[in-house]
Amino acid sequence: MRDFWLLLKRNRNYRFMWLGQVVSEIGDHFNTIAVFHLALELTGSGLVVSGVLLSRGLAMLAAGPLAGVALDRMDRKRLMIASDLFRAVIAALFILCLAVKATWLLYLLSGMLMFASPFFTSGRAAILPVLASREELHTANSLTQTTQWTALTLGTLLGGTSVMGFGYAAAFGFNAASFVLSAYCVSRLRAPGSFAAKRIALTEQQVLQPWHDYVDGLRYIRGIPLLFALAMVGVGWATGGGAAQVFFSLFGEKVFERGAAGTGIIWSSAGLGLLTGAPIGHHLGRTLSFGKYKRAISICYFFHGLSYVLFSQAQTFFWACVWIAGSRAAVAVSSVMNMSQLLRHVDDAYRGRVFSTMESLNWGVMMLSMTAAGFASDYYPIRTIAAVAGVLSGSTSLFWAWADWRGKIPEPPEVGTNPEEVEVHGDPTS
Repeated sequence: MRDFWLLLKRNRNYRFMWLGQVVSEIGDHFNTIAVFHLALELTGSGLVVSGVLLSRGLAMLAAGPLAGVALDRMDRKRLMIASDLFRAVIAALFILCLAVKATWLLYLLSGMLMFASPFFTSGRAAILPVLASREELHTANSLTQTTQWTALTLGTLLGGTSVMGFGYAAAFGFNAASFVLSAYCVSRLRAPGSFAAKRIALTEQQVLQPWHDYVDGLRYIRGIPLLFALAMVGVGWATGGGAAQVFFSLFGEKVFERGAAGTGIIWSSAGLGLLTGAPIGHHLGRTLSFGKYKRAISICYFFHGLSYVLFSQAQTFFWACVWIAGSRAAVAVSSVMNMSQLLRHVDDAYRGRVFSTMESLNWGVMMLSMTAAGFASDYYPIRTIAAVAGVLSGSTSLFWAWADWRGKIPEPPEVGTNPEEVEVHGDPTS
């Protein structure tokens, strides 16, 4: 915690980005709980929840290549602001769903909201090595992810209770306002030049054919074994992770019959688990050698899968929350360490494409997992499907352990941060 406090105190740029993140991500989870509960209220079918998630996944899949190329060609700060303002408008439009009461509108707005997301989330990851010095980078990554999970914990808990107490319109309105505040905070970021990637000038042919840029990014990921392994381990996790997103709502609503508040508590328990794992990941990321880091990743994914299977079979709401917290704690440890590796080893010219591609891959596989889980939930026991999801997600540990044992994940050179691209932070009190 002391490292986090010192970073926020000394680094003006990171402080503004962090403040925007806090508000906007809490607002995101207000929206998530409200949309899922409204979908179930309108239809009573887990397939509709799956449809909302599917619309988000399709949008993310479509936006990923565009966002990656744009973030590596244009000013990342301006794209992040544009993403926030666009999402503010879409978030406010969710209020129309209360009058129209049509699931297609939930699908459409959910997709539009998610389409703009990678322009912000991948942009934030891409500029993090510019906002933080080499010495601050691991701490900045840990705090960014810890904040994300704190927002998950508070946002889902408050989102569930606010829907029950104040209605859907309040949740949607807060989400819209949070994006406006986030845009303001991003606008306060300062750098000597722009926040665009450092790269050679584009030829006319390259400008007109952005697909070549994207393919070049894919070759870059494939050419560095660590990046390729991290992409594949994300895909492996998503085979069960997508279904998990559906079951959070189904367990709260149908298995334990606790309504929106129950769904919010399960999401909050997952958030508490993430918060528990985050400081462990921060500590291990600073102390483990590269070889020990790889072994720790295998252990984390195995424990994650096992805990999710136990969650699926829990007979009481309390133990379901305990096991989902344990599952997410393991995810947090691996996530903090994996992201720090990416920030250290991805060249500035490729950051937008690397982060957006990995996000798109995860969402693409999660989309298939969500679809399968949604259909299956109408025909098979929910607990059985959830147990299968846990096994699939945990199987990632076997892939990673095999690749490590065969020596297929050597440590690449550190290129994530260059001293000349780090901003002078200025007066910490400004």
